[in-house]
Amino acid sequence: MSVASPIEAPDLGALPPMTVADRLPRLRAALAAAECEALLVTKMVNLRYLTGFTGSDGMALVLPDELVFITDGRYRDQSADQLAAAGVEAHIEIAGVEQREVLGAAAAASGIATLGLEADAVTWSRQRAFADSWFPEIELRPTTGLVDDLRLVKDDGEVARIEAACAVADVALARVRHRLHDGLTEQEFGLELDTEIRRLGATGNSFETIVGSGPNGAKPHHRPSRRRIADGDLVVLDFGALVDGYCSDMTRTVMVGEPTPTQQRMLDVVTEAQQAGVDAIRAGEPTRAIDAACRQVIDDAGWGEAFLHATGHGVGLEIHEAPRVAATADATLAPGFVVTVEPGVYLPEHGGVRVEDTVVVTADGCRPLTLTPKTTPA
Repeated sequence: MSVASPIEAPDLGALPPMTVADRLPRLRAALAAAECEALLVTKMVNLRYLTGFTGSDGMALVLPDELVFITDGRYRDQSADQLAAAGVEAHIEIAGVEQREVLGAAAAASGIATLGLEADAVTWSRQRAFADSWFPEIELRPTTGLVDDLRLVKDDGEVARIEAACAVADVALARVRHRLHDGLTEQEFGLELDTEIRRLGATGNSFETIVGSGPNGAKPHHRPSRRRIADGDLVVLDFGALVDGYCSDMTRTVMVGEPTPTQQRMLDVVTEAQQAGVDAIRAGEPTRAIDAACRQVIDDAGWGEAFLHATGHGVGLEIHEAPRVAATADATLAPGFVVTVEPGVYLPEHGGVRVEDTVVVTADGCRPLTLTPKTTPA
């Protein structure tokens, strides 16, 4: 029987609107610094961010005074509906193999001399095609982060969606957590957790659920296997939900049965390290300082070499997006950033422990969006 959660399941039909229509003007304001007059948006997640379009094929030519949106016939009605719902004015073109002619003509008609491409999303072969046959008379320039940087600060509607996805994950775990005592395999428990996430209204998982029990927990990104969860196992559960395109991310490590002294110390040290990282978050703080706060606690415990990864990452329309929270990162936190804090210790002979929260940065700290207690027994 499932267990009731003290966290209420969110009403996914009552999410506040997002300010999608405000995003294109902010993008246009950034074009001059990138030394281009227009931008061709080909990264699908960026296309969704700018227009609200959720289909699988499309491009947008962001001109100084116009947006030319192009997709194929499958999305004729969907694109019109979604852009209108988002309040985005665009010239929508439905084209198949003639997309090249449509966009090339639109760019030429606008009189632009320099067109930016999203360097991180365009392959070498596609860049050559753009240069040789799509826009042969226009200078193409690589750009990095023009749209991605806009996505760093989440508006209230975006935060609400991430928070709803976090609540779905919280409630789903509460409802199936007791099943860790029932001798399920990692795969079976993962399926039950994923199914509960869907039952609660999420469109799916934000990434493939990690269930790592016993020695498998010492592999940070272990894929669920047929190993049966047994008494004496530390079980690393790393999972998330997807709500209206926005991701959540949470890790909890559950002890099945009584811990050994080393296992208990691992739980205590990682929980302390994770809290140190959360406590260090505030606007104006470099993200590497969050990593350092977590790492210091684990280093002091003598397990620095067993902390095998960076401390965190941004979360939004992608499960891993800017900013990085790592010793080598150069980002600075600002209000509205959504990041994870997820230190871990991995000892194959004892298992693994990772604790992760998703938080939204505020002026003087942060607000956790994942609320499952970290010390509740299975």
